Amino acid sequence: MLVALLATASALVPFGAANAAYRFSDFQGKPPVHVYRSAEKAPSGVTPAEIKKIYNLPATGGKGTIALIDAYDDVNMESDLAAFDKQFNLPACTMANGCFEKHKMATSTASNSGWAMETSLDVEWAHAIAPNAKILLVEAKTPSGANLMSAVDYAAARKDVVAVSMSWGGAEFSDELAEDSHFVGKASSSVAFFASSGDDGAGASWPASSPNVIGVGGTSLELASSGTLIAESAWSGSGGGVSAYEKEPAWQTAYKISKANGMRAIPDVSYDADPASGYPVYLTTGTGSKAKGSWNTVGGTSAGSPQWAAIQALGGTAALDKFYTDKASTSTLKFFRDITSGSNGTCKYYCDARKRYDYVTGLGSPQTTRF
Repeated sequence: MLVALLATASALVPFGAANAAYRFSDFQGKPPVHVYRSAEKAPSGVTPAEIKKIYNLPATGGKGTIALIDAYDDVNMESDLAAFDKQFNLPACTMANGCFEKHKMATSTASNSGWAMETSLDVEWAHAIAPNAKILLVEAKTPSGANLMSAVDYAAARKDVVAVSMSWGGAEFSDELAEDSHFVGKASSSVAFFASSGDDGAGASWPASSPNVIGVGGTSLELASSGTLIAESAWSGSGGGVSAYEKEPAWQTAYKISKANGMRAIPDVSYDADPASGYPVYLTTGTGSKAKGSWNTVGGTSAGSPQWAAIQALGGTAALDKFYTDKASTSTLKFFRDITSGSNGTCKYYCDARKRYDYVTGLGSPQTTRF
């Protein structure tokens, strides 16, 4: 991603974010998902049991509804989820048993193969992390800003929703502050909103840049052949930086993030995103007699957003102010694994992982569901 050093903020942001002519009406969400292996007969990559051990997550649990915001219609999502659940011995999650619900924002919603991969990643892995929570897939008609925000609004108005995941993003725009009100629970103040920080390396993206959203950066996992963790470092593709438009929220000001210069720092937290330590996803392409299902190994920061949303369904306490307070406490290792190595570019301070907070992995990766 092209970046520029803004004199007003002394912070790394995309060129597009500094262009006043680029506005919300121009925004098109892009899912930061990367396919490492595709069309395989058997799954490969980190398993649900392995990732739960790495991040100290329970084997089961979850309550309330996890809302996943995607674009276009994934016509095979329910059957793909069934195949995923069978493979990993997860509880069935279907429309019939009330675990899975798909809401199309427009009846005439087309399908899209790229977004179908993202949708399958979101649904399958949110369910894997919090198998007892309900999954609500909200499908925007297109990835335009207006259509995606309509989908967010639908989820935010639901009384049962405890977390909203947005595994997509794009360059910041000059009128983005007017859109921040979308990321507030209309029926419950405890709803947590999550968004991927992007997969193009250093640079800020929206909606992760909103102070009402938990921005999720990416890490790389080094695993033993048994699947146990050897080391976790910053992933080279993880988005991050300083917003060109959003002011620094109170909880970041109190934490005293270096070089933010009064602007919103991104991301807040991190999660495995490296396609090389990616996730098995079951996806069916085509319909009817031409339908063909296969396993794919995928990564990207879009994997972290739905899984952090599932962590909220497990613990119910994920919130930005709590995150920064927990990180500053003497019990910090109880809450986060501090990522201190790796980088996402050549911009030195803004691109390098370090102790405490950095603009690649934020406060670090989860070590609990309770914050």
